[in-house]
Amino acid sequence: MYASAENFTIGISCPGPPLSTFLAKIIMSLNAPLNRKLRMGIVGGGLGSFIGRVHTVAAGLDNRSELVAGAFSSNPERSRNSAPGYGVDESRAYGSYEAMLDAESRLPEDQRIDFVSVTTPNHTHFEIAKAAVEAGFNVVCDKPMTFDLDQAEQLLKTVENSDVIFALTHNYTGYPLVRQAREMILGGELGEINAIRSQYIQGWLRDKLEDDDQKQASWRTDPSKSGAAGAFGDIATHAYNLGRFMTGVLPETVSCSLKSFVEGRKLDDYGTAVIRYENGALGTVTASQISHGRENDVEIEIDGTKGSLKWRQENPNELHYRQNGKAHQIYTRDPNAPYMHETAAASCRLPSGHPEAFFEAFANVYAAAFDDMAKRAEGATIDRKKSLYPSVHDGVEGMYFIQQCVASSQDNAAWLPLKHPVARV
Repeated sequence: MYASAENFTIGISCPGPPLSTFLAKIIMSLNAPLNRKLRMGIVGGGLGSFIGRVHTVAAGLDNRSELVAGAFSSNPERSRNSAPGYGVDESRAYGSYEAMLDAESRLPEDQRIDFVSVTTPNHTHFEIAKAAVEAGFNVVCDKPMTFDLDQAEQLLKTVENSDVIFALTHNYTGYPLVRQAREMILGGELGEINAIRSQYIQGWLRDKLEDDDQKQASWRTDPSKSGAAGAFGDIATHAYNLGRFMTGVLPETVSCSLKSFVEGRKLDDYGTAVIRYENGALGTVTASQISHGRENDVEIEIDGTKGSLKWRQENPNELHYRQNGKAHQIYTRDPNAPYMHETAAASCRLPSGHPEAFFEAFANVYAAAFDDMAKRAEGATIDRKKSLYPSVHDGVEGMYFIQQCVASSQDNAAWLPLKHPVARV
């Protein structure tokens, strides 16, 4: 430990077992209860894909799943050409998601895929995820869950009429110290929550990249592919979801102002929402994709009657805790430390001092979903609304947030309802 005149840092490095022993212990604990790897099929992820690669790395990080099939592209030749890069046999590289679901459904139960990862642009999520659920496959879907709220509510009904596991990759919920903050807040360590300030600030769309046919910019700024919102659909949903995940406080109403600062852009590239919560707390969500020099700056601050917390994604292995009249504390990511709550410690793969970040957090969402997939495979009953991983219910909440923010902005920042009937406590 060390202290300064301004801050007191908690970061005890407890002597522990050798790294290899520590990793073996973590991996062994993650591999229960199903005594085999889950078989993964992916839709998307073709040559040059970013998010498809992220999903496959995250899903395989704990050696609990294996990618065995994919509809990597709607172009059959491109799909086949993508397969070797993933180690997938060409016979299971399909030209469409429909072909994959049909062919895999016909395979013996001990060979077919267990789950489908949806890593395509927003406007295609619904049809793929719905078809996978109806075919009986578990689903891990990238966010936002669907193109609009109507699709989200339809997908919710489809999932509820099945026994499949449905996970949504709000991956920032997987960081150990985000889970530490959640346990502290839900355990009453912050007292009554008064304020939630979250933001996601980027700068990559400061220039009109869509005019140069830059792939990511083109579809994210196109209303026919991205949906009703730009930055607010793409990244503000993450910031909003973090507040919901960490506090459990239910929203009541929202007032929002969205704007496109880049001339000719069809969707917002900046916006701020003010939220009133049911317990009387206030919140703000700010998203920008036009702030010079900013990369993926996700930050959240939470004020309670007993103390305040602050976490920042670009420095994810530290969680700041403050109380008036006391030295500021910094919790570091240390699975051996006595201050770590059980869920947070179990979300770590490495001892303190070895940084964990984006891939590991993404993998934690997969790991939690795998736990329920394994239980489902063994016939266990699962309360899917109580999952640690974001679920279809969070997906509906996210789409309702987008819809209401856009509607509020179009009505001069009018206050509109924000609590959806399926909101998770």
